[in-house]
Amino acid sequence: MTPAQLRAFAAVARLGSVKAAAAELGVSEAAVSLHVGHLRKELGDQLFSRTGSGLAFTPGGLRLAGRAPQLLGLQELTVREVRQAGGGRRLLRLGASSLFAEYAAPGLIEAFTRRANDLEVELRTIRGSQLESDLVTRSLDAVIAPQIHLRSSDLTSTHFLNYEVICVAAPAHPATQTPPSLTRMREFAWLLGLSVTEPGGIVSEMVRRIGVPEERQQIFQSHAAALEEAKRGRGVCLTVGFAVGSDLEEGTLARVEAPILRGRGEWSIATLDKNRAPSAATELVRFVANPRATQAMLRRRGAGLGRFRPSVHVTLWS
Repeated sequence: MTPAQLRAFAAVARLGSVKAAAAELGVSEAAVSLHVGHLRKELGDQLFSRTGSGLAFTPGGLRLAGRAPQLLGLQELTVREVRQAGGGRRLLRLGASSLFAEYAAPGLIEAFTRRANDLEVELRTIRGSQLESDLVTRSLDAVIAPQIHLRSSDLTSTHFLNYEVICVAAPAHPATQTPPSLTRMREFAWLLGLSVTEPGGIVSEMVRRIGVPEERQQIFQSHAAALEEAKRGRGVCLTVGFAVGSDLEEGTLARVEAPILRGRGEWSIATLDKNRAPSAATELVRFVANPRATQAMLRRRGAGLGRFRPSVHVTLWS
């Protein structure tokens, strides 16, 4: 499966025609058909057939149509990174839990990259179950997550920051008037970010401990979106305490007080052992313990475009 073959098939899938794909790629229709033929033979799938109304794709063809742009994008990214490395540029591939990625990572990345003109950081949100394999296979250079328990002797981790998860709601919400009972808590609408989907995480454990019914859970693509809904009085929200300090002071949010609604956690950074970790990862391990790094994370400053790029992933729903 070559890039040329994938480009030909991706063009056919996008344009719905071999002729149109050939025109876009600047090659003959026979060349496009030849590339598609090689893919059919290698994959053992017809991929698509011609009908009176156009092209009809097989299930395998539809799957390849979704994967081909991603594979081509990864190839282009790899070529660019190799060329950058040859020109003295370094890339740090950082994985982080969703809470850290949203609330603390941008500030950390901005402060860290400001120290090195030759460094870029790629950030990817990960689940705890995959962090060891990502590090061992060198898919990631460093991982930041809560309560990292490593099984591999090839890895090392360092704790660097404590945090608190609290419950908030709009000041007029019934939950903020008097401490709610456990039964009453289960009746509220719970506005949650993606961290609730991370098994063993503080947010998911708090929701489990409270016993929030699934039909009362509303999960948003970001914690910020969940907080905005909470400000409108549409439910209660679990969030990192330092992220809502100004909202609590200004009165746009209020704490929901109950012992069960407080969770404490810690963030740690894991890498390959110091003899095998990339230099940028080793530098980050030293930097996160610096007071400047802590201030940058708590202030939640954004990262500059020239030094930071999030890793983009596409999910296809059927």
